[in-house]
Amino acid sequence: MNDWTQEFIAEVENLAEPILRFEGIELIDVEYRREPGGWILRIYIDKEGGVTLEDCSAVSHQLGDVLDAKLEREEPYHLEVSSPGLDRRLTKPKHFVSFEGRPAVIRTNRPVEGKKHFRGVLAGLSDDTVKLVVDELTVSIPYEAIAKAKLDQLKIEK
Repeated sequence: MNDWTQEFIAEVENLAEPILRFEGIELIDVEYRREPGGWILRIYIDKEGGVTLEDCSAVSHQLGDVLDAKLEREEPYHLEVSSPGLDRRLTKPKHFVSFEGRPAVIRTNRPVEGKKHFRGVLAGLSDDTVKLVVDELTVSIPYEAIAKAKLDQLKIEK
């Protein structure tokens, strides 16, 4: 992801946070990418008990108006507001704590203990290191080495 995209996402997050906080909704992730139909700005939200279609629609309308007024964008984009789904992405350190005990898949940007792909059970976060139990052994993965992480809905066999 280039610096311009990261800055744009950070600006969207800053505009979205107060709106979502007022509604009792948590911002999970923001994606901005080119897809076959054009540029997509995808906002993932969640709340206690899960988000409804009505929540997504309300946030889309409120946030869409704010983004239209505050963002200076020449190229058009399509705004999508969505639930994180069952295989929810883990994008912030607090996610690794919140979902401790749940199966996850983690891909790293460099080898950790000789591997770049891990599937196991989250065992928390300490000292900027994610703990993942893989085949009954705990692997320590530096948070900054994580390229992508998500909950894993596949059953882990022991």
